[in-house]
Amino acid sequence: METIKIWNNKASERQLRELARRLDNGEIAIVPTDSLYAIVGDALNSKVIDRICRLKGINPDKTNLSIICPDISTAAEYARIENNGYKMLKEYTPGPFTWLFRSVSTLPKAFKGRKTVGVRIPDNEFARELAQTLGRPLITTSIEFEDDDYAINPGLIAENYEGKVDFMVEGEEGITEASTIVDLTDGTPVVTRDGLGKLED
Repeated sequence: METIKIWNNKASERQLRELARRLDNGEIAIVPTDSLYAIVGDALNSKVIDRICRLKGINPDKTNLSIICPDISTAAEYARIENNGYKMLKEYTPGPFTWLFRSVSTLPKAFKGRKTVGVRIPDNEFARELAQTLGRPLITTSIEFEDDDYAINPGLIAENYEGKVDFMVEGEEGITEASTIVDLTDGTPVVTRDGLGKLED
């Protein structure tokens, strides 16, 4: 598995174009986010979604799938965002949250089993720029680890996923906390998983 290093969560334009080209060709990768490192791929490629679901043991009919978008306007192309949802996104993104919305028909069939999509607009410039350069959202799911070192140390993360993904983008050290999940499918925010992001009372 190839490892591509970036500094301060910032990739060069050449790196971004090359990484986006590889994702466009159906490869999957591990990348830094503002919470845990994540496994990502082209969210509009059904084969990529199937591969990531198999890797993580995910049943998309029972588990919400999430996408990384570069900004709110892109998210609105793939999720049904009502007024209160827009207010929440404007206040709390970019940030370590996964926002659950009703999905729309622009997403592949795998997302429609749940009729819900998790939207991530992470406070990580590289992750947003990669989705922007690809021109499509990234399907995203956090890496799995049994020992904290395997979430924090990029070298150990790469070792753990050798042969399972096509490449890894190595940024800063990782963290062990996941994003906070906020359900906005009914318009009223309900925290369904406490994580790194904190909503104001």
